[in-house]
Amino acid sequence: MKDKNHLKAYSHGFPDLDTESFDLKNVQPQQFDFFLVLDLEGSVSILEFPVLMIDAKTLKHVDFFHRFVRPTDIEMGEERKKEYVEQHYGQFGMSRVWHETAIPFKKVIQQFEDWLSTHQVWANKSGGHLNKGAFITCGNWDIKTKIPEQYKVAGMQLPPYFMEWINLKDVYLNFYKKKATGMVPMMKLLQMPLVGNHHLGIDDTTNIARVLQHLIIDGSVLQITGRRNSDGNVDFLFKNRIQNNYRQFSKRPRTMN
Repeated sequence: MKDKNHLKAYSHGFPDLDTESFDLKNVQPQQFDFFLVLDLEGSVSILEFPVLMIDAKTLKHVDFFHRFVRPTDIEMGEERKKEYVEQHYGQFGMSRVWHETAIPFKKVIQQFEDWLSTHQVWANKSGGHLNKGAFITCGNWDIKTKIPEQYKVAGMQLPPYFMEWINLKDVYLNFYKKKATGMVPMMKLLQMPLVGNHHLGIDDTTNIARVLQHLIIDGSVLQITGRRNSDGNVDFLFKNRIQNNYRQFSKRPRTMN
């Protein structure tokens, strides 16, 4: 987004892990070329849609897609919208930037698909699936639950590229044999400092990506953990997985709990 307020608020810089200071002998080949770290904000309606692209071979940040999402008038009126945004972004001083830059979900997805195509990670003519890429989420809620809900509200058909994902919490559990119910617990166990503000999507995406980098450096080979069937039901592909509602509740503004 080229809006000056947006660019002023977000540098879109990414603090890559200093891979030169790590022992890389444990790094294994991945079945994907790119990881797309996604962390939505907003439970009633999506307010923020950030995606950070990581090169699976170099572990470097490739690009960042970020949009604030404006709910439709059908979802909520203007006063309710202002209240909802203030509940979520007021604590970060970001309400004004949201109001000045947010665009409808349909337009967000159009721009997102253009962004994917630019990086040759997706092409509609190829059937709509990602090309050697996979979504990374911290929990199942983002793609299992909220994305389909938002597509339905927008009157849009769910695309094939949102049919599978990698839940980093399940990868973390099976690789480290330690249970971490969210992003912050994972970072604490890895002794990684939090960057930015928790529950600000652009910052959470950055922190989740740093956990992803750490897993790969330690030798983890990432696999799809959740896959949606043609009937809409989801198969969870890991026997050992985190089963709680922490992720869903963490998306709600504090006053709505």
